[in-house]
This record gives sequence, C-alpha cells and structure tokens, in this order.
Amino acid sequence: MPIRCEIVSQDRVVFSGDVDMVILPGADGVMGILPNHSPVLTTLNYGIITVRKKSTDQVFTVAGGIAEVQPDQVTVLADAAENVLEIDVQRAEAARKRAEEALKAEVSLDSDRYLRLQAALKRSHLRLEAARKYRGGPKFGS
Repeated sequence: MPIRCEIVSQDRVVFSGDVDMVILPGADGVMGILPNHSPVLTTLNYGIITVRKKSTDQVFTVAGGIAEVQPDQVTVLADAAENVLEIDVQRAEAARKRAEEALKAEVSLDSDRYLRLQAALKRSHLRLEAARKYRGGPKFGS
C-alpha cells in the first residue's frame, strides 16, 4: 500500500504522487515515513527529501518549511524546493558567488539583509552539493 506525497514550494507543485517511502530532513533529524505512519507535524531543515517508489529514488532539495504526516499522506510546504535533476548548476554557482561577495560587503551582522544573504548562501551550497551527489542516478515518473 503506497503513501501519497505532495511537495509544494511557494510557486509550484514540485512533486505529487504515490510512493513507498518518504525521507525528510526534520527539525529533530532525518525521518523515514512509511504508509500508516502516526500523524506528525514538523518543521524542515535545509536538506534533501527522498521519495522512494519500488527501489528507485527521486531526490529534491528543500530550504526550510513544514511537513504534515498523516497515515496515508505526506504534505510538504517548502519555503523553496527543487528536483535535483532540475538544478541549474551555473545559476546556483553564480548565486553562491553573489551571496559570498555581498556578505563580505555587509557590515551589520544582525541585519535582515545579512540573514537573507546567509540563507541564500546556504541554499546555493545545498543545491550545488545535491547536484554533484545525486545527478545521473535513476529516476521515476518520466
């Protein structure tokens, strides 16, 4: 019996389908979710979401958000999420460089701008690392 998984970012549905398992970067650690899991509501860390169907994985980056787990469904409302196979490495590298340069120029360590730049740098590192690690692997749904 599969479990329904939906990963939604602020601007689109990133993934929707029936899967055998979902692995989430929960606030208290990595969580493996199988069908009939107890209900849980958790915040998400920056990290990797893996959805498994049969023995094939599909991998997504997630930059924060929340996940609601029900016995028959996992719903992820992500601040930002992206299929690793869709990551534009050149764009992510350019974003990393821009964030690093802007952080060097930022004077106030407590400003909202500084915190946004740190988040942008963290997200670009996550995207680049995920692209390097997971690209070229098998995928399903295509």
